[in-house]
Amino acid sequence: MTKRLATSVVAIILLATGAAGAQSQTPTSSDAPQWLKDRRYGEGIGIRAGDLELHPGIAGEVGYDSNWFLRTNKTGATISNGSPNAPIIPALAFRITPSLSLSTLGSQRRESDIVSVPPSVAFRAGVSASYRAMIGLSSEASQPQNDPSRSNNVSGEADARVTILPERPLGGSLYGTFVRTIQPNSASASPDISFNRDDIGAGADIAIQPGSGTLDWRLGYEFHDTLFESSQGIPYDNLTHQALTGGRWKFRPRTSLVVDASLRFNIFSNEQLIFQDAALVNSTPLRVRFGLNGLVTDRFSLLAMAGWGASFVDTSRLSFPQYDSVIGQAELKWFLAASPGVARATEVGLALSSIALGYTRDFAPSYLSNFYGLDRGYLKFSYFFAGRALATLEGGVGALEYPTILNPAGDVRHKSFTDVRADATFFTEYRFIDSLGINATVRYTQNISDQLIPPIGANATTAGSVYAMAYQRFEAYLGLRWFM
Repeated sequence: MTKRLATSVVAIILLATGAAGAQSQTPTSSDAPQWLKDRRYGEGIGIRAGDLELHPGIAGEVGYDSNWFLRTNKTGATISNGSPNAPIIPALAFRITPSLSLSTLGSQRRESDIVSVPPSVAFRAGVSASYRAMIGLSSEASQPQNDPSRSNNVSGEADARVTILPERPLGGSLYGTFVRTIQPNSASASPDISFNRDDIGAGADIAIQPGSGTLDWRLGYEFHDTLFESSQGIPYDNLTHQALTGGRWKFRPRTSLVVDASLRFNIFSNEQLIFQDAALVNSTPLRVRFGLNGLVTDRFSLLAMAGWGASFVDTSRLSFPQYDSVIGQAELKWFLAASPGVARATEVGLALSSIALGYTRDFAPSYLSNFYGLDRGYLKFSYFFAGRALATLEGGVGALEYPTILNPAGDVRHKSFTDVRADATFFTEYRFIDSLGINATVRYTQNISDQLIPPIGANATTAGSVYAMAYQRFEAYLGLRWFM
């Protein structure tokens, strides 16, 4: 595989698997177990140490992965990521995940103090790591390029936030994040063409909440630096600067008018190289949304946001397509218990249980076409009863709309197209005691597509090696978790 074709495959795989050119506000490793994605469920009773509370934990899982390399079910001699060149390889997977979070005392612990007042400075931090080991379950796994064990590695994340004068009329916060993502190459197991990457982020914001708290407003800044660990990924290193603002005006006890806006600067660290290799350029996406969020009845809540988004892709080199359209989100949520959140924090139970149906329209940076548009419907269900039984289900179907893809010379590499992405994740846990539980995770992902993407420098009509966008993956894990 030549360097130019290898770099092309990097871009296509990163897009097909959902990676974006600029990380989200709170990046999370895609390999992280489900309980790490929501601290309400992941943390236990904790250990008090002076003015801090600690939540250590460790989990072990065994499972099955039908398509770790995310290879396509399309077949053909010219398809680089499908049979016979790169067949689908199922694998047996093992995962060990230690974690630790610590924070200043929460409100439920402060209730037992003689004087319960918010601290002048609040702190929260967490760190976790997941080591994954795999064993191929196919005869083709004996070949180096098809051996999942060559991807055995450690993903992880860490975050910390210091909040100054919380619950006061004027305050703010400082925060930082680190995420290491492990992502294999679906066409080759060469360690020099893997897509493992690190995201380093930092940010700060100012919070204004005058008087009784009817109005609050935030103004912030974030920075992210995404660094690829392999030589073929280095052209895709990128920086993101982002200015954020948003506010709420409460006109009912639990209902607010809301507004948010952001201006990003997506900058490729190796701008000249990435343009020559993949015709990607810097962009300055802008988003503005207005809407309503809150309870309509004791059990129903509504989130309705609408606004405008524009990609502002740099056109000084080529006349690239732009995203310029309506964006927004609508979600209707039904709570299993009336007046959610009114219950004391120590009475965690049905107050956290809900069913939500929603739709979102947005756009995201892309390593293949500078951006893609997204229209996605989703369903979320969470059930947490008596601190013992937990079940969460989240799934959705979305249309991913890619604009015309250009070559560096300005000719068309591939015409615009739309793929369909379907995903579903089910997680359940039963806790024998407050700090020990058995859990199961089932996840399914499918990219429905007939698109065959040619390598850099070749038109869509040119015969030769192509990358098939279609893939499907099924994962199932059974685990045991100890946590405090």
